[in-house]
Amino acid sequence: MVDLTRDFLEKMPKAELHVHIEGTLEPKLKLELAERNHVELAQKTIEEVKATLQYDNLADFLAVYYEAMQVLQTKQDFYDLAMAYLKKAAKNNVRHVEMFFDPQAHESRGIRFETVLNGLYQATVDARALNVDAHLVMCFLRDYSRNNAQKTLEKALQHQDKILGIGLDSDEHNNPPMKFYYQFAKAGEAGFHITAHADVDQVDSIVHIKDLLEVINAERIDHGTNIVENENLVAFAAKQKVGFTSCPLSNGFLSPDLKGNEVKYLLEQGVRVCLNSDDPAYFGGYITDNYEAEVEKYNLSADEVKALAANSFKMSWISEEQKQFYLEELDRYFEEN
Repeated sequence: MVDLTRDFLEKMPKAELHVHIEGTLEPKLKLELAERNHVELAQKTIEEVKATLQYDNLADFLAVYYEAMQVLQTKQDFYDLAMAYLKKAAKNNVRHVEMFFDPQAHESRGIRFETVLNGLYQATVDARALNVDAHLVMCFLRDYSRNNAQKTLEKALQHQDKILGIGLDSDEHNNPPMKFYYQFAKAGEAGFHITAHADVDQVDSIVHIKDLLEVINAERIDHGTNIVENENLVAFAAKQKVGFTSCPLSNGFLSPDLKGNEVKYLLEQGVRVCLNSDDPAYFGGYITDNYEAEVEKYNLSADEVKALAANSFKMSWISEEQKQFYLEELDRYFEEN
């Protein structure tokens, strides 16, 4: 009988498919980078930084989130940011990770696209020494213009060897995914994988999910648990093997609960759904913390936890051979524990 202790969950092989690298900026590193780059912050101590991590809605969170990015200025900064996360990923036995990054947020501050990308990419290369297979997914900021997204896509096309996929994040209100239909189509034609955020309980959430499934043909939908409002779309997502990346702790900050009942329902319906940490420095926990919270609040069974971990590999953008390797590793882990 598997005992779903924290130690078991931490050592369990898993993939992480929904983590914003900028959202892993811990207070200590934020202060260190501010000092390194001579950035004057309103906060002077770790406690003062932590005191700012209070939000009632997505817009409030994004205001704090983007303000913190000002300390990220050099290739070394982005490398240090990514490596700090990847070391935590290794500790959580994340065997494979696909990390989001937001170049537009940095270019708007005068930081070059290549500075961001090259610092992060070097960290993904060096993460091999940690036994973590790491890749990058570039996101469009949905509250920026289509023209800005197009220019960003053109830069990504020059570095396609370093970028695995294209995503969509930031403030969803009045910024539906169809706003970027052309950019997604071009990205898909170029061979990029496609995902997009459909944040929980937003205005027109189910409409956005429908467009992502039926028109944009997203391979994954980030968050997206509002799909349970439409049984036909749930069945379609299961048939098409579309993945959903739920993030319990961030759900708990921005909605009434962790959306665990929705996750259990999607598992029952054969939809590929997995657990992730989203912005762990801002929402109080890395991937093991998210598994632990879901297990404790919703009494997940060992079979459900294993299914979530298996889905994280099945939903990933790696070869079938790599997936099989990780799935066999997961099977052995459960058999031996």
